[in-house]
Amino acid sequence: MMRNFMLAVLAVLVVGGHSAAAQDTAQETVYVQIEAHPTLAETESRLRDFTSVLADVNGFDLGRGWYGIALGPYDSRTEANRVRRNLRAQGLIPGDSYVEEADRYGQRIWPVGAGPAQAARPADTADTSDPARQTASQPAPEAQTPDETPRQAREAEARLTRTEREDLQIALQWAGFYTAGIDGAFGRGTRAAMSDWQAANGYDRTGVLTTAQRATLLRRYNAVLDGMDIQTVRDRRAGIAIDLPLGAVSFDRYDSPFAHFDPTGTVQDARVLLISQPGDPDRLAGLYEVMQTLDIVPLEGDRERDTGSFTLTGRNTEIVSHTEARLEDGAIKGFTLVWPTGDEDRRSRILARMQDSFSRINGVLDPATLAEDSQSVDLVAGLAIRKPKLTASGFFVDRQGRVVTTAMSVENCGRITLNSDYDADVMSTNPDLGIAVLRATQPLAPNEIATFRDGTPRLQSEIAVAGFSFGGVLPAASMTFGRLEDLRGLNGEDTLSRLSIGTMSGDAGGPVLDDGGAVLGMLVSPGAGDRQLPDDVSFAAKSHSVQATLREAGVAPQTTASLPRLDPVDLTRKATAMTVLVSCWE
Repeated sequence: MMRNFMLAVLAVLVVGGHSAAAQDTAQETVYVQIEAHPTLAETESRLRDFTSVLADVNGFDLGRGWYGIALGPYDSRTEANRVRRNLRAQGLIPGDSYVEEADRYGQRIWPVGAGPAQAARPADTADTSDPARQTASQPAPEAQTPDETPRQAREAEARLTRTEREDLQIALQWAGFYTAGIDGAFGRGTRAAMSDWQAANGYDRTGVLTTAQRATLLRRYNAVLDGMDIQTVRDRRAGIAIDLPLGAVSFDRYDSPFAHFDPTGTVQDARVLLISQPGDPDRLAGLYEVMQTLDIVPLEGDRERDTGSFTLTGRNTEIVSHTEARLEDGAIKGFTLVWPTGDEDRRSRILARMQDSFSRINGVLDPATLAEDSQSVDLVAGLAIRKPKLTASGFFVDRQGRVVTTAMSVENCGRITLNSDYDADVMSTNPDLGIAVLRATQPLAPNEIATFRDGTPRLQSEIAVAGFSFGGVLPAASMTFGRLEDLRGLNGEDTLSRLSIGTMSGDAGGPVLDDGGAVLGMLVSPGAGDRQLPDDVSFAAKSHSVQATLREAGVAPQTTASLPRLDPVDLTRKATAMTVLVSCWE
């Protein structure tokens, strides 16, 4: 049980032990420990439950992210054990409750302003073993009498550092009471915010927060970080010191240039990378480009880069990612924080802690450090490369870099790329023919463009199809050879030709060429519905159909009546040079 677990936790937190046979003394202060929880929100909820039926309920910070609920204080173990047995017999506290010494507890979090754990209960306080006392409702702890006089509160406030004063303004802003700038100056706006916060929480309006009130405000502000277990990590192998949320991530492995901190399961999709590698401006630029190919860096977001540093942010419907890296003294160091979308308050707070705490220490990760399971064409240093939702083939049709491809391959795309590097827009589509015309959004000069064949090709003549059969895994298009089987589709369509050739889905949109390299059409998907066609049956939109679509889009195709036969090597060079990988991204 959680309470039994806390026995071990409390034991670890204490320096030095106490004998189980220790004698009661008149000066001894003890408590009855009844529950412990790993989050502040859960602890406060249980504190309210116990306060409604029991007296002398206390909440304490136990350290290491745990919070305890205890009854007391009592001035002897004898008295504490008598109360414990009485309440256990009535079923009002758990059976594994136990007596604990006051010095085992940290800061008191409940009731607000009640003072340290060592303060014993006044002699005239009623005994919790009194049944009438046990069932009496207690006042809500928020409505407290001031723990300091206004003068004492001002004196305590005067001792705050500028950072502490700014922290209070930030917490008041978070709570919805302060809207001005964070400057650490407690002017009229800050005083009004303090006064409004006091009124909203049952305190007298003084405009000056007492020590306990400040603690309550900051505790609530920081409650979002409960369970995150933010600790300073000094990674000497990577040469980085930084505060990390070890409740959400834990170290998994090194895989140059990253130290991987993977999710613990507390926060879905949470991830941290520490970036460390020897470098120069060129390597920094290379890392900047590589990071943007990864799944963990969504496309939408700001990008900033100069000769010595870069920052990448990205978000989609699932995650928000922030990466920053800087080149200093021949080493590139930085970090990436990945966090689920919709948890912005906690994400921004954790990111701020990481940014404020990040420091470079001696050491840099060896570039030869590789994890055994990270070697894959789909991975970079153990991280998945972002993949498009669909890939197809296309081919250049003019010197401005316009491309034809299948209409289906560019439907509902958030982004379209050509050869992975060039963004493209859809100029026009012909849904009936299944043809789309694309244009690059930046200058693009192809080495080879299509020359369309006019006239009717000969049946059973040799043809070839160029396409990215494997979706861009290979660096260039593949060639597949076959025959022209029919000048119509299966249902007599005069816009289609039937081919005897074995193609793959990634080839769709690629050029169909004769033995001289003239384009006879564009490979299309079979569109056979539920029918299963033989593997060697494919279809092409005829040359005149593609040309008509291009002219409608304002593109003038290059044509020829025929071309001399090419050697297969030269045909392959020409065909693959005009063929384009078309990628459709979310």
